[in-house]
Amino acid sequence: MSRIFFIAIALSISSAALGQTHENLVDLQPKDDYKNIRVHKLDSDSLASTFLIWVKKSVKEHFHAEHTEVVQVLEGEGVMTLGDESFKIRSGDYIFIPKGTPHSVEVKHGSILKALSIQTPLFDGSDRIFVSKE
Repeated sequence: MSRIFFIAIALSISSAALGQTHENLVDLQPKDDYKNIRVHKLDSDSLASTFLIWVKKSVKEHFHAEHTEVVQVLEGEGVMTLGDESFKIRSGDYIFIPKGTPHSVEVKHGSILKALSIQTPLFDGSDRIFVSKE
């Protein structure tokens, strides 16, 4: 019995040491005003980065040469362009964006898009390559 207790204590200590995070994404709101996009970093390690993103108007077309991105829409509506395809997005939608795929978003007027973005591997912002439309 004491062996099981010891294992349980060891597991709880090791999970706390890993820096696990718990946040309610529904309640989380930007701390200050913003014009178009607000990004809140939730967590990261060498394998992935997780962000909560609010968008009022749009996200310009861009791609990530070395990163895969997964987006879960939490609130709002809009139109996403992923490669050559455009489609409506809304709360509950899951979008998988392979590395190298151009993507953009236009938010529906009167809506604010709130989304969870997970990027792999670790994302520091330098792998956001904008596609110019000249």
